[in-house]
Amino acid sequence: MIEKNINSLSFWFFENLQEYGSLTHFVSSRNGGFSAPPHDSLNLGFHVEDNPERVLRNRELLASTLDIPLKNFTFCQQVHDGRVKIVTEGLKGKGAITHETALGETDSLVTNVPGICLVVLVADCLPLLFYDTKKNIIGAAHAGWRGTVRCVAQNTVRVLRERFGSVPQDILVGMGPCIGPCCYEVGEDVIGVVNELSVGKECFISKRTPDGRGYLDLWKCNENQLLQMGIPEENIESSGICTHCNHSTFFSHRHEKGGTGRFGAGIMINGS
Repeated sequence: MIEKNINSLSFWFFENLQEYGSLTHFVSSRNGGFSAPPHDSLNLGFHVEDNPERVLRNRELLASTLDIPLKNFTFCQQVHDGRVKIVTEGLKGKGAITHETALGETDSLVTNVPGICLVVLVADCLPLLFYDTKKNIIGAAHAGWRGTVRCVAQNTVRVLRERFGSVPQDILVGMGPCIGPCCYEVGEDVIGVVNELSVGKECFISKRTPDGRGYLDLWKCNENQLLQMGIPEENIESSGICTHCNHSTFFSHRHEKGGTGRFGAGIMINGS
């Protein structure tokens, strides 16, 4: 990934997506906004008990810095599942100014409509951005361990393929900052679910302990799902940035023991 400062804000961009002029994408940081601790300062989540007026100011700052109208930003409520929602023109702007109006019961958004900025919010979970370079279709997904074992990444590719005719070889994927295998300690319950599924292999768990715990690699687990769907390895870019290790730059739910904000990963087809 490439870090760039735009006005007062820092953003990260995937190299494999950056070269396409038809596309705008970003990963934000936690810094440069208006929220007070423990949500300091560029918290984009209305659902984390932050002052909603400050969250709205943060979103307005993000939108103006990126030169994208806030009314074009579209959010989902992210229920840690594997469902995918196709965003039509009539759904543009859902969740932009309140959490209640965000698209419910889904963790992944897909659209072929220019001018709709799909955004997922994270603070240790893995954000994934998708782009079909031939058909000009985008997607954004949120994958914690629950969404990962419920195959949200595969489901997103499946919707691109079955509903839009995408060819996996044409799809680029960016996997953003999340809690890394250096820090993501999980228990036997999570390890058991991961290893029961076809996407789960022991290599996704490292540093096993005598009490049955270990460290989960969300990047590898989701990359494996994408490879199974036919996405070429060279089409997948992983940030390798651990949010727990870099908690001063990105929000980390685990480092802050739950009381923290959310940063965003977004993608938009340029146009109307």
